[in-house]
Amino acid sequence: MEPNLEQTLQEGKLYRQINALIVAYLRDYNLTQAASAVASATMTPLNVDTPPYKLIDLVAKGLAVEKDEMLKGGVPSAAFLDSGAVMPVTYGSIPAPRTVAVDFGAVHDTKGSSKSFPKHETRHVSEHKNLARCARFSLDGRFVATGSADMSIKLFEISKIKQMMLPDANTRDGPVRPVIRTFYDHIQPINDLDFHPQSTVLISGAKDHTIKFFDFSKTVAKRAFRVIQDTHNVRSVSFHPSGDFLLAGTDHPVAHLYDVNTFQCYLSANVQDLGISASINQVRYSSNGDMYVTASKDGAIRLWDGVTANCVRSIVGAHGTAEATSASFTKDQRFVLSCGKDSSVKLWEIGSGKLVKQYLGAAHTQLRCQAVFNETEEFVLSIDEQSNEIVVWDALTAEIVARLPSNHIGAPRWLEHSPTEAAFVSCGTDRSVRFWKEIL
Repeated sequence: MEPNLEQTLQEGKLYRQINALIVAYLRDYNLTQAASAVASATMTPLNVDTPPYKLIDLVAKGLAVEKDEMLKGGVPSAAFLDSGAVMPVTYGSIPAPRTVAVDFGAVHDTKGSSKSFPKHETRHVSEHKNLARCARFSLDGRFVATGSADMSIKLFEISKIKQMMLPDANTRDGPVRPVIRTFYDHIQPINDLDFHPQSTVLISGAKDHTIKFFDFSKTVAKRAFRVIQDTHNVRSVSFHPSGDFLLAGTDHPVAHLYDVNTFQCYLSANVQDLGISASINQVRYSSNGDMYVTASKDGAIRLWDGVTANCVRSIVGAHGTAEATSASFTKDQRFVLSCGKDSSVKLWEIGSGKLVKQYLGAAHTQLRCQAVFNETEEFVLSIDEQSNEIVVWDALTAEIVARLPSNHIGAPRWLEHSPTEAAFVSCGTDRSVRFWKEIL
């Protein structure tokens, strides 16, 4: 048999196997219409006998091999990264998480006393020239970035912040400087930030209607290497866990889904049926990308299918007529934590849409306030604007277990907790950025 003919036959067999896996996956995840379309287009039997999880298993194995090869070569694999110096190859590798002590599946059972929140120390680590508006940690917990009304972005290395907080931080070489990069490329205030899950790329969304991509592996780069021009004020950004897509929550009522490599924009297929008119304050993906959540100015929390981009549940009036300012998934993706300008923080069950917990006792009616879990999901943190305190609740009992003076002049406008350790940052209207860590 001629080599090229044999190769053609082998490729044909491979394509048929891939098509069968895709059809089985779509069919068994109740995406019947999509499964029928793929089956018809590829002449694959709709009832093909293939395990539904085989495709996921093969993709996971392939990604593991690809990551192993990437680590050996030390080069980011994202197609949109150009050449240049890279960060240490361990970037993007997620350390083993601390034990998660909360079983939210048993969230209705709240008997027992509340846990005590460990003592934290705090330090002013930097200052912007205007309001510090937002912050985001990298998934591996090694970096945190802050965005400001002065249109700048500061990137901090967590190890240097911790070194800075040591009693003997000042060495013969001078004080430790935790800011390792500063980026200037927006022409209006920055609203939100996110890190690519595998590559040394930081994105920012701003009032100038743009999403900008910064490669922080390069020590001299001050400006974005790619830009998405949106049609609206970009209020929130979130990378898909694969890094191939990103969501933009804007002044448009429906999140904009972008393909990172082509910049093509997609909108929900059922957008016309939703009747939504309010801007989106925050959008966040779930940990596996199966869903995303939006918190809107109309007070609603909405859940969206991560594949079809269709709205699958609307919790209208989640925060009454007040704005819903933040929303994020629990690690098991069964619940959503939301915050609103009605001075409430709430935990919602995704399957039923029911309210299962309410965390009260912190007044926030003015700022785009965040509510966040700590890294083990044992505690919920938010801000009391009136007392200028960071309020901490036991996640299960909903009892306040700590009130920490913020040490900001005026209430902080943003909290962001590390995903890997007992540490968080606060950003203030006083322009300052503070780092908080557990006292061991």
